[in-house]
Amino acid sequence: MPAKKIKDVKKAEAPAKAASGKESPDEPSMIRGELCPFCNQKTLALMEKEMEIPYFGKAYIFSMDCENQECGYHKADVESAEESKGPVKYTLEIDSEEDMKIRVVKSSSATVKILHVGSIEPGETANGYITNIEGILQRMKRMVEKLRDDAEDDADKKKAKNIIKKLTRAMWGQEKLKITLEDPNGNSAIISPKAVKGK
Repeated sequence: MPAKKIKDVKKAEAPAKAASGKESPDEPSMIRGELCPFCNQKTLALMEKEMEIPYFGKAYIFSMDCENQECGYHKADVESAEESKGPVKYTLEIDSEEDMKIRVVKSSSATVKILHVGSIEPGETANGYITNIEGILQRMKRMVEKLRDDAEDDADKKKAKNIIKKLTRAMWGQEKLKITLEDPNGNSAIISPKAVKGK
């Protein structure tokens, strides 16, 4: 993510913005016309927003979006404003519909594992985001649906269908699932008294 770049540009622009009084602390900082790494056009918009997340603290939300409709490049991340606390691991067992509301902060360097279902791995195309448990399960469900649709083997299709049923039942509070969130950079969290934090 271009965290340093956005911060450097913000510092350079700060006196002008302060004088004009146009920027509010709640509004995201935007920079447009940057070079897109995907289509090489000067159509990249960079966004940075500061956010206070209960029980997590201050965080920065960064995103890059190409405004060239033929490209559509997107990258986002979350970074804690505090110094890195080192690697973190959260484990949570969900067993009710109420658990779907539990807040999750996931950076692009984090891995989400759902026991007996699958995982969301970090990588070049990975994004950071703030969501809830239902959002995580929906993302996993979409991934499995794509695998099901692309599968040529009937056994693979059947396995995918069973995983989709399992995820749906978990979202309805009819099945228990164990979720693990691991982040080597410490920028992620499952915000709930039910979550067990480790390293």
